[in-house]
Amino acid sequence: MTPVEAPRDCRLCPRLAAYRDDVAAEHPDWFNGAVASFGDPAASFLIVGLAPGVTGANRTGRPFTGDFAGGLLYQTLAKFGWATDDFDARPDDGLTLTDAMVTNAVRCVPPQNKPVGAEINQCRDFLVARMEGLENLKHVLCLGKIAHESTIRALGGRVAAYKFAHQARHEIAGLTLWDSYHCSRYNTNTGRLTVEMFENVFQAIRSEAG
Repeated sequence: MTPVEAPRDCRLCPRLAAYRDDVAAEHPDWFNGAVASFGDPAASFLIVGLAPGVTGANRTGRPFTGDFAGGLLYQTLAKFGWATDDFDARPDDGLTLTDAMVTNAVRCVPPQNKPVGAEINQCRDFLVARMEGLENLKHVLCLGKIAHESTIRALGGRVAAYKFAHQARHEIAGLTLWDSYHCSRYNTNTGRLTVEMFENVFQAIRSEAG
């Protein structure tokens, strides 16, 4: 039976393990491991990102912590009542989530933030186990197309039947699945994603979740 979290020293993906080793040699005081999910174990709302950033979650050990994307994500979660206002980009900042959890499709940092297909597939069992472990799960938000496709496959669906689009809403396996462009600095700097667009997705989820 697959555990809901990968072991910190997971070496199932040789390329990712080797990259972690290289980063650890340069920054031995960083977390440098498979990053576990963060949030409320009784959550009905799960946010699925792509993978840890090298100077973000790979450094701090908490999803979306230490880089731009995390600031926007946790600020938005707080605005709509799923998080406290304690986010300070540190794993010891006191931040707590209520009825929400944050995870990644790939648990280890990939070079250039680009996991390959085999790595996404290898890590999917942890995503499946994570979702199955949330007994109250009702809503899943996928940040970006890779997270969307991996989640669809984890739920036993055909990707072609569930097209990714910003603020798309799907029904699958008894869950409501939502999509958003990833809240990366690149997407916000280029205007592909604005704060208003991002918040609109959370507003829609909150309206249904109550």
